[in-house]
Amino acid sequence: MPKQLFEKDEKVLCFHGELLYEAKILELTQDSTSEPFQYRVHYKGWKASWDDWVEDDRLRKMTDENRETAQALKRQYHESTQKPIKTTTTKKRGQLSDFGSARGSEERNGSAPTTGRGQKRGRNADIEDEETFHNRPMIKIPVPEFIKSLLVDDWEEVTKNLSLVPLPAPKPANMIIDEYFEEEKEKRFAGSAEMDLLEEVRSGLKEYFDVALGRTLLYRFERQQYMEARKAWTEGKGEWKGRTCVGDVYGAEHLCRMIVQLPEMIAQTNMDGQSVNRLREEMTKFLQWLNRNTRTYFTADYEPTSQDYKELSRGN
Repeated sequence: MPKQLFEKDEKVLCFHGELLYEAKILELTQDSTSEPFQYRVHYKGWKASWDDWVEDDRLRKMTDENRETAQALKRQYHESTQKPIKTTTTKKRGQLSDFGSARGSEERNGSAPTTGRGQKRGRNADIEDEETFHNRPMIKIPVPEFIKSLLVDDWEEVTKNLSLVPLPAPKPANMIIDEYFEEEKEKRFAGSAEMDLLEEVRSGLKEYFDVALGRTLLYRFERQQYMEARKAWTEGKGEWKGRTCVGDVYGAEHLCRMIVQLPEMIAQTNMDGQSVNRLREEMTKFLQWLNRNTRTYFTADYEPTSQDYKELSRGN
C-alpha cells in the first residue's frame, strides 16, 4: 500500500523539468488505497497557473542536503547552456546511424546529472556560426520523471555518499538493449523501414555506449573502479567470464547517463530533421519501456567503498 510521505502545507523541493524548485504542498489526494498519493504543489515565486499535481517521486524533503542537490543541479544546468561545443562531420547528412559516431571528451567531475537539454554555443574560429547552429535540427528527449529521480539519486550515491554501482551488472547495458529489441520487434514487420530503424538504434546505442563510457559517463570517483573492472574482464575469470566490453559490465544507471547526453551528441552530427524526429520517437519508446522495468534493471543497493579505495580514487 503506497504511503503518504508528505503533509499538507509542507515546504518541499519539487522537480520541474530537470531542476528542483522550492514549493509548498497545497493539498493531497489518493484515488484508492492501491494508487500512489497525488500532491498539488505551488512553486515559490511562480504564478498559481503553474500549480501542479505530482507524485512523490518528483518531491524531496526540504533538507540541507537536498538544497545542496538543487543548487548543484542549477549550476550544472547553467554550465551546460553556456559551454561551447565543437562540431564534427563524420557521415552523410540524414543518416540515423550518425548518432553512433559522435565522440565526447568532457570529464564528469562530480557534477549533478542533466536531462538532455541542448547546449548553446559560443562564437570563435573553431565553432560554427550562430545562423548555422540555429538551423540545425535539435532533439529533446522526454525523460520520464522517475528515471530523472533515479539519475539524481545515482549522482548522490556516487559523489556524496561515495558508493558505487556494483559491477559487473547482472543486467548490463547490452542485455537491456537486446531485451528491448526482442520485445519491440514483435510489433514490427520483418524487412520494414521500422524494423530497419529499430536495428540501427540497437547497434548505435551499443556502439556509442562502448566508446562513451570511459570518456564521458563516469564520475571521477568511479574511475578507479573502471580500471579494476577492465582488468577483471580482460582476465575473464569467475563472474567476469564472457564479458568483453563495457556494455557487458555496466548497467542501466550508466546507460541512462548516456541517453540524457544524446541531445548534445546529436548536435555534433549532420542528421537531418526527419532523422532527428525518428530517433526521438525511438528513444522515447525505449525510455518508456525502461521506466516500466526499473525494478528489473536498476540496482537497489550501491556498494560502500573502503578507505583504501577512497584514497586511490583521489589520484584518478
